[in-house]
Amino acid sequence: MMQHIQGNFGIDQGEVMPFSHFENDGPMWSGTGEREVCHRVTFAVPFARPPVVHVSVTMWDLAAEVAARLDIRSQKIDQEGFTLRVGTWSDSRIARLRVSWLAFGACRDDDMWEIG
Repeated sequence: MMQHIQGNFGIDQGEVMPFSHFENDGPMWSGTGEREVCHRVTFAVPFARPPVVHVSVTMWDLAAEVAARLDIRSQKIDQEGFTLRVGTWSDSRIARLRVSWLAFGACRDDDMWEIG
C-alpha cells in the first residue's frame, strides 16, 4: 500500500535483542510448541502519525539439530513506538536473536499548527 506523506519526513532506526534464553534455559530455548516473546520499542522522537516499521533479523543463534522456524512482526505501531513480536513453534530452539528495525513516516513540524 502506497502512502503519500506531505510535509516533514522522519526516519528512526535501531537494533534490539528481544531475548537471550540460552543462559537461563528460557522458553524459546527449552520449550516446545508455539512460543512468543514481545518487546516494546520506543522511538527517539515521536512521529506525527504512526510510521511504517520494517524489521529484519541481524543475528540468529539456534540449535542445529532441529528445524529453523521464526516469525517476526512489528505490531501495535503508534507515534511513540511499536511492539516487536517474535514467535516460533514445534521443536525449534532459539538461544538468542537480534533484530534491526527501521521506522519512517511523517514527523512533527514546530511550524505546523494543530487545530482541533
